[in-house]
Amino acid sequence: MIEDDTLHQPLAATALRIADALRYDILAGTLAPGTRVRQEDLSAKFGASRIPVREALKALQSEGLLRLKANSGAWVASMSRVECLEIYKIRERIEPLALSESIRLMPESAMDVLENLADRVEQAKSIENFIQLDREFHLRSYEYSALPELNAMIVRYWNTTQQYRRAYMHKVGFNRRPVVDSEHRLLVDAIRRRDDYNAERLLQVHIRRTRLEFEENKLSMID
Repeated sequence: MIEDDTLHQPLAATALRIADALRYDILAGTLAPGTRVRQEDLSAKFGASRIPVREALKALQSEGLLRLKANSGAWVASMSRVECLEIYKIRERIEPLALSESIRLMPESAMDVLENLADRVEQAKSIENFIQLDREFHLRSYEYSALPELNAMIVRYWNTTQQYRRAYMHKVGFNRRPVVDSEHRLLVDAIRRRDDYNAERLLQVHIRRTRLEFEENKLSMID
């Protein structure tokens, strides 16, 4: 899968441990958008000096998960509804390109992994499990694109809109699951046939449908 650490230089062991723990808590919703993250609390929690803590915070800022303010501190990133919808419009354009490029180099074994992930998405019993597996399905489908700058951008956009996907799923539940599952199956079929033309269009429709549903439900977040 495209990894979050493609967005920054490799971290030292302590900074990496802190970044991994914070990333998990943010993406899982344990640390909500707008939550302040204090360096001194992290230093105490991980038994680390300020230097690796600052490195971890800067890394997560580059991933779109934190916002740092000079001489003020760090906060879990939040965004407005308008910003989220803008990102989804961008994703409609860039993710089909990443998928098309990835399909050309993707080995059969990776296609098997995607099909297995589609199965697991269908079987997910909780919203958190669904969100995690859906994210993994899509990011794995792009990992052979050999376009690292594009892949890094995609990961950042997935990170910054995670709060909206969670809010949306908690609002509508699994009512749209049959549609999502069907679209995933069509994507896997196009990928297996290395039909990049139709895979691009299927993915664009998949992302656009989600954006339009966000608009219809008028989800709001912390600005």
